[in-house]
Amino acid sequence: MGDFYAEKLVKKKTTGKDILIKCLMAALTVIAVFSFFVMPFGIFVVFLIIGLDIFIFRSLDVEYEYQYINGDIDIDKIMHKERRKNVFSANITDMELLAPSGNSQLSSFGNAKVYDFTGGYGDAPVYEMIFVEAGVKKRVLFEPDDHMLEGMWMQAPRKVIRK
Repeated sequence: MGDFYAEKLVKKKTTGKDILIKCLMAALTVIAVFSFFVMPFGIFVVFLIIGLDIFIFRSLDVEYEYQYINGDIDIDKIMHKERRKNVFSANITDMELLAPSGNSQLSSFGNAKVYDFTGGYGDAPVYEMIFVEAGVKKRVLFEPDDHMLEGMWMQAPRKVIRK
């Protein structure tokens, strides 16, 4: 059997919470600029707030990259197309179940901690992977494509439920 490789990049939707944070940061920047005229050391506050604006605005621009290579799945969070952070790694043999979100077989894992790595747009099918590590149940939400699902099914056909 040859090597299997699949990858997918998913852009995270800008939520209302993200917009609210950006508006609050912009308002804080305007207040800091006006404080420059009142306080003699206000310029330091202005530069601090502008630096914070840049950091927060860049960290709110998020993409998720899924990589599946021969049974290993890695999910990376990419912020502003500059910084990459591995947020999830596992082997398919440690997986309990992979099924479309809302599947009846997922109900027995209801108390698992949820990790959401989806784009949030609602048009792509969302799948859930269930892992149990050291007695802790993890429910990982992601949006694989058909090629990635096929590779996972070839590796563990009894654990993968496809639509």
